[in-house]
Amino acid sequence: MTTSIIKNKKTGQKLMILGFWLIVWQLASIAIGHELLMVSPLSVIQTLFGMVGESTFWSAIAHSFVRIISGFFLGIAVATLLAVISAANGLIGNLLSPFFGVIKSIPVASFIILVLIWSGSGSLSAVISFLIVLPIIYTNVLEGIRNTDGKLLEMADVFQVSSLMKIKAIYIPAVLPFFTSACKVALGLCWKSGIAAEVIGLPGNSIGEQLYNAKIFLSTGELFGWTLVIVAISFLFEKFFLTMLRRFERRLIGGALA
Repeated sequence: MTTSIIKNKKTGQKLMILGFWLIVWQLASIAIGHELLMVSPLSVIQTLFGMVGESTFWSAIAHSFVRIISGFFLGIAVATLLAVISAANGLIGNLLSPFFGVIKSIPVASFIILVLIWSGSGSLSAVISFLIVLPIIYTNVLEGIRNTDGKLLEMADVFQVSSLMKIKAIYIPAVLPFFTSACKVALGLCWKSGIAAEVIGLPGNSIGEQLYNAKIFLSTGELFGWTLVIVAISFLFEKFFLTMLRRFERRLIGGALA
């Protein structure tokens, strides 16, 4: 069976699954019989098409995307740096361990309220996304470094391999599976927490503000429409980011073997 046939089969299965759940949604809407409680898929699509033509729709998406993704990337950078330092120095690792334990334990709502008190709503979703991503990436990157094959490192020392080559050929390939797994989890959580922060803090020109307005005006169609937008943006960015990671890994392996 060729690759194209397998891909087409998988695509067909996904479309069938999507169609099944759309039918379930439509039947649930008919059974409830009240658009305010359970809007139909067709109504949501119509509402969504109406929203797309408004400038506020794209402005809200742009502002929320920039804030949340900036928090995501900042969290990756800081967490990776701290994980490397912790792996190199056990004392620093022990000092940081309670800090990350506390961050993982504190409810997101508490973080949101604290950030609102300290810095206002403008950067709220970026800060919350950063705090959500930070412990996930740190823990996984640190675990990846600690699980690096010791025999490979010993062999590199015997052959006097440079530190840069060790990082490129041994450490990064060992850490990448842990890092990729962490990013999959962190991406979904940073979008959920970031939008939740916007709903509470109500920064201007944000998806969270639009969700709050839909709730105030009892516009279930807009509420479902914005929810679909959030899911779509999160899904597409995750696919893009993971594809870039895979390309980086292939280039890295190719460069190491060259």
